[in-house]
Amino acid sequence: MDFLLDLIHKLRDLNELVAWAGTVGITLIIFIETGLLFPFLPGDSLLVTAGLFAAQREGLVPLNVWTLGMWCSIAAIVGDSIAYGIGRRSGEALFKRPDSRWFKREHLLAAHAFYEKHGGKTIILARFMPFARTFAPVVAGAAQMRYRTFLFYNVIGGLAWIWSMLLTGYYVVRLVPGLEERVEALVVGIVLLSITPGIWGWWKGRRSRGA
Repeated sequence: MDFLLDLIHKLRDLNELVAWAGTVGITLIIFIETGLLFPFLPGDSLLVTAGLFAAQREGLVPLNVWTLGMWCSIAAIVGDSIAYGIGRRSGEALFKRPDSRWFKREHLLAAHAFYEKHGGKTIILARFMPFARTFAPVVAGAAQMRYRTFLFYNVIGGLAWIWSMLLTGYYVVRLVPGLEERVEALVVGIVLLSITPGIWGWWKGRRSRGA
């Protein structure tokens, strides 16, 4: 509980958050976001910022990008598996749960609609979409997707998300000096690029329905 309270206070400053959390804390944050249904945590920007820190040899906190990537990958995969289990056991109850400070039913319904359209690929695509990332495995569990099938998509999506974000921060900062001061803009660009195929498919479907 103390960790969560400190985490909430430090969410406004990603540099301070990474320096405070370190490898263990960043791993826990990734696990909490994916496994304990806390969609407000800044997973994308946190990973990019951690990559930036790891690229700085004399940074505020020593981070090894390869060690961090390994632990965060495990946390992301295990976290989604737990969320899948929550959906499989109590998915119907979640759909009827009222809104609260940390839970918005509309996010769950949006993830469900996305899953209905894209099926198992949702587990991969949703990794790069805030809120959908948290609730997609819950929806897969509630829809009774076979765990072996879910695990396949879970591993691919988890590895792709963690390493793309970390290595973007780790390598891009060396190519574009000063980019560390524009992490949020960088993350927004990455997310928009990753969901472009989904937006294009939605637009085509809407256009065909209109015709």
